[in-house]
Amino acid sequence: MKDTPIAYEKVQEAVRLCGIREIGKASIREIKKLVDVIEELTASRFIRMEMGIPGLPPVRLGVEGQIAALKKGVAALYPDIQGVAELKSETSRFVKLFMDIDVSPEGCIPTVGSMQAGFVSFLTMSRIHAGRNTALFIDPGFPVHKQQHHVLQIAYETFDVYEYRGEKLRTKLEEILSKGTISYILYSNPNNPSWICFTEQELQIIGELANKYDVIIMEDLAYFGMDFRQDYSRPGLPPFQPTVARYTNNYILFISSSKAFSYAGERIGMMVISDELFNRRFPDLKRFYPNDLLGHTIIFGSLYPLSSGTSHSAQYGLIAMLKAVNDGRFNFVEEVKEYGEKAKIMKKLFTDNGFKIVYDTDVDRPIADGFYFTYSYPGFTGVELLEKMLYYGISAISLDITGSERHEGIRACTSLIQRDQFDDLEYRLKKFHEDYPL
Repeated sequence: MKDTPIAYEKVQEAVRLCGIREIGKASIREIKKLVDVIEELTASRFIRMEMGIPGLPPVRLGVEGQIAALKKGVAALYPDIQGVAELKSETSRFVKLFMDIDVSPEGCIPTVGSMQAGFVSFLTMSRIHAGRNTALFIDPGFPVHKQQHHVLQIAYETFDVYEYRGEKLRTKLEEILSKGTISYILYSNPNNPSWICFTEQELQIIGELANKYDVIIMEDLAYFGMDFRQDYSRPGLPPFQPTVARYTNNYILFISSSKAFSYAGERIGMMVISDELFNRRFPDLKRFYPNDLLGHTIIFGSLYPLSSGTSHSAQYGLIAMLKAVNDGRFNFVEEVKEYGEKAKIMKKLFTDNGFKIVYDTDVDRPIADGFYFTYSYPGFTGVELLEKMLYYGISAISLDITGSERHEGIRACTSLIQRDQFDDLEYRLKKFHEDYPL
């Protein structure tokens, strides 16, 4: 028992109220609820790093565009299930200008955030081959994607990529894909939770093997352009956001408005399907759908039963933002650099007090400062450390629930921490270090 900033009894009371059996293995939303209760019981302010929520105001252009659409009466109308035509066109422009890839507007489909895009893609792509219905996660990854697979009863394999960077990735993927069971591969880039970023060599390896084994690559770009070591903000000029789409046509991209545009509350994202894949026929789809054309099936066979379209007004909000970005009138990357600047400060506060950065390099260079970072403390597993830190008023999530094999680690999100909390964070970390000296 230690004299901690948050009383032991209050934390335990909150755990009982929330019905959590093991704090360190609780889901993100369960940790959020737990910390909400602790803050209410103690009237204290936590250093909240568990949720990947934007910590910046929504982009004003989007809000104004959405309000204008509401005033015109779009709230009374169902949107077309395939999306507003202008949004599809602006998305096609966006991926050309910022990724240097060509996708027709037809394959650019608005969804209720990237979460729905993932659900629809998993549901459909697990059915394109009768003999191949297993997913492969290149981990660590977003825990809810696995929860979606459990709900859909789709089998999956997984491996932690940290030990398989560079050419080692080819060997590992060959080992798995050669078994002939994998239908699609999912990863995020930049990565949630580790913030690693694939190199062009690694993306080329993934693309080449996608072609060799005819598997679909699902690339989650929730943190588009947010590897701040490069400037991806200039429309039509290199460098471009790295993507597997340069090396294969077997791809589906998930592009979110939540982080890049701080528009998480409106649940609007884009699913971008290559022209070749969109127009490809998979006869095995007819086991479940009346049509074997992939693009038609995804929209009218899988997306339509989930929702009668994506929020009509939110689509107009995204149109306004994308058009401004595409025209060079708004630099969305500059707006979110605050996350990287805060990460640099926060990581130093942790390492100055005995903590280690778990995922610390991209092959041969230091990892970027960005939306997330991972940390550990000698002598603790991540599960143990997560619970201990609650008594110091610091919340995060364990890497155990992300598919990571670095069981000593914790994921921290920088977004909700305000700069006026840095002194408090430093005090709490110093107190932890004093209580658990190395």
